[in-house]
Amino acid sequence: MSKIPGYTIRSMNRQEIDLAVEWAAAEGWNPGLEDAECFYRADPDGFLVGLMDGEPVACISVVRYGESFGFLGFYIVKPEYRGRGLGLELWKAGLQRLEGRVVGLDGVVAQQENYRKSGFTLAYRNIRYMGVASGSRNIQETVPLSSIPFEEVAAYDQAFFPDDRQDFLHCWSSRQGSRAFGIQENGTLVGYGLIRPCRNGFKIGPLFADRAELAETLFRTLESSVPEGSPIFLDIPEVNPAALELVQRHKMSVVFETARMYKGAAPQLPVERIYGVTTFELG
Repeated sequence: MSKIPGYTIRSMNRQEIDLAVEWAAAEGWNPGLEDAECFYRADPDGFLVGLMDGEPVACISVVRYGESFGFLGFYIVKPEYRGRGLGLELWKAGLQRLEGRVVGLDGVVAQQENYRKSGFTLAYRNIRYMGVASGSRNIQETVPLSSIPFEEVAAYDQAFFPDDRQDFLHCWSSRQGSRAFGIQENGTLVGYGLIRPCRNGFKIGPLFADRAELAETLFRTLESSVPEGSPIFLDIPEVNPAALELVQRHKMSVVFETARMYKGAAPQLPVERIYGVTTFELG
C-alpha cells in the first residue's frame, strides 16, 4: 500500500504495456514497433504501473526469468509527476517482486548513483552505436533462423543469458517485421542475430557469435536485409574488443551509453561472444 495519498501500484495489463512503450519512445529510447507483445510474453505480471487518482503516471518492468534471475527496466515517471516520490515507491515495489533473485539492469547515466544506493554494482558499460545500412549484399554463409529448430536456437541462446527466457525468445525471433539469421558449422549453430524495425530505423539485437568473423558475417547479413540508407543501431558491451572493432570498421558512431549493473552476484556471461545486446529494457 502506497504512503502517498491517491497513489496506487498494480500490475499492468497488456494494453498498458503499449503505453509504457509510448513513454519510452518519448524518452528517446527508440523502442521496436513490435516490442510490447514479446515483453508481455516474457512475464505477463512483470510490469508495474503507478496510478495517481486512477491515472497512469509511472511504470517499471521487473521481469522474472526462470527461478533465479530478474531484469529491471522501463523505469519511467511522466515528467509532470517527477520529484514527488512516486518513482521511488514504484521502485521499491518492483524490487520486492524480484526479492531473492539476482537482478540486472541497464542504467542510464542520470540514475546510476541511485541504483548503487539500492545495492547494484557496475559490471561494464553497454554502448549504443548508430550507422547506416549500406545496401544489398549476397551473404551465402547465413540461413534464416526460422530454418533452424527453435530448440537448437534456445539451447545456443542459453549460454548468453542467466536463466530461461524461451517464452520471450520464441516471440522475439518470430515477429513479422523482424529478420533473423544464423550460421551453422557441421550442423551446429555457432552464431545468430536479429534486426527489428523501430520508431527510427532498425536495431540489431541480439548478435551472438562464437568468433569475430562470424559476427561480421551476421552483421553484414542483417544490415543488408533492410533498405539502404536506413539508420541501424547496435548495443555492444564495451568489454568485448572485437565488438568495438566491428562498429569502428562499419563507421558507426556513439549514441549513448548505459551501465550494466547487478544486484547480487553478477552472472558469468561470455561477453567475448556478445556483439549485440538483445534489449536494454529486458536484458
